[in-house]
Amino acid sequence: MILYDYVLSASCYKVRLMAALVGERLDLQAVDFHPGREHKSASFRDLNPAGTLPVLVDGDLLLTESTAMLVYLATKAGGWMGSGAVNAAQVQGWLAFSARLGASLGMARLHDMLHYPVDIAAVRRAGVDCLRELESHLTEARFAGRIFLVGDGPTIADIACFPNVALAPDGGVALDDYPSIRLWMRAIRSLERFIEMPGIHRLHELKPAPEAV
Repeated sequence: MILYDYVLSASCYKVRLMAALVGERLDLQAVDFHPGREHKSASFRDLNPAGTLPVLVDGDLLLTESTAMLVYLATKAGGWMGSGAVNAAQVQGWLAFSARLGASLGMARLHDMLHYPVDIAAVRRAGVDCLRELESHLTEARFAGRIFLVGDGPTIADIACFPNVALAPDGGVALDDYPSIRLWMRAIRSLERFIEMPGIHRLHELKPAPEAV
């Protein structure tokens, strides 16, 4: 299974993380996203006409959307999709939410790190709105004795949302005011076979744990 990858991409990282968690080996093919813009080259567009990353190839199967890759990896491994119709629908809702995170917190990070031309105030405001929504949901879940987004255990919903949230400070959006989010991130970091990404620091080693109330 080949993943065309950029190490600092949140979308690529969520696929690498999902593969690690389910024990799937990936052959990583580095793409010079910045500054080389190799993903926009003619040769890369022969593989993916959209010119986007990541791209996953498994035999004759080619996937160009990271959420589809998460579904594929989870389905192959079994689990991670939520049990029952209600949980499955909720997982799909959070996959859509993860796209909002990419369009807000993700774009703010691209602006600050790679100088992408965006309305930085607007994308930061949208990112804060997303964080407030996520914090509210996770707080209610915590009061009900749960820590993850859907049901009692981790699903692809958590993996889809985690990278852009954890990397929000790279785009000028702090996470200090969101204790439930920080506890959720700790829970994800504690999963067996969790792997690191540059920029996602060991928050539990850098600052005191948020108080669980």
